[in-house]
Amino acid sequence: MTEITLLSLLNRIAAASSIDEAWDLATDHFAGMGFSRANYGFTRFRHLKTIGDPDDALFLTTCDADYVKRYFQGGFYAKTPVFRWAEHNSGACTWSWVKEAFDSGRLSAEEAEAVRQNAMMGIVAGMSVSFPEVSSRSKGALGLIADPGLTPAEVDAIFAARKEEILAVANMMHLTIVHLPHLSRHRALSPRQREALEWVADGKTTQDVALLMGVSPAMVEKHLRLARDALAVETTAQAVAKGALLNMIFQRLPEAAQAAR
Repeated sequence: MTEITLLSLLNRIAAASSIDEAWDLATDHFAGMGFSRANYGFTRFRHLKTIGDPDDALFLTTCDADYVKRYFQGGFYAKTPVFRWAEHNSGACTWSWVKEAFDSGRLSAEEAEAVRQNAMMGIVAGMSVSFPEVSSRSKGALGLIADPGLTPAEVDAIFAARKEEILAVANMMHLTIVHLPHLSRHRALSPRQREALEWVADGKTTQDVALLMGVSPAMVEKHLRLARDALAVETTAQAVAKGALLNMIFQRLPEAAQAAR
């Protein structure tokens, strides 16, 4: 890829108006390099040894439905050595070290079993990018699974030759995604719920919000209660904080997303 073409791609990712758009641009590029299967995860609610409530985390993938069900919904991802590497490191690596650790018996029994299960699905090579985060509670990582036929040695060669390109696209995708609204079906807010939270965040009272929204104070309370329920919190202050962390308030949402609500 030429420098001009790469800069054009980075600009398009940076200008993406939705998470899906940024994801599609980046993963299309990675597919052209031999990595048509990709997994991405990001949370702002990491705590000790957990990623927090999975409903608060963002998971993206280009893998088929069967793998998604197994990898994400079954919690298989947390047992893999590459996930555990990403938890404690920032940077990028290929998965050659996994095979070496497996062959030498340096993996835990759980990790070794995860490697065997991946191998049964044809997943034997790839690379990971673990993104540096400014918050101790946040963490994001990207896994690129090599297409069938690509060996670990070939992946190492691709990584050595195109590492800066891979990191540039991955980092731009990540930085764009974390600043876009997290439109999760588990944490969906209606436009009125979002508006009520925004006014509360501005310091307005219930009476003020009712006047500004043209509804009764009881209706404002209903909007705020439903927003608390949607965000799985107990207080309106917590809803404001969580909505802000998930980029769900004070954001210009894509027209399609607003229409869907």
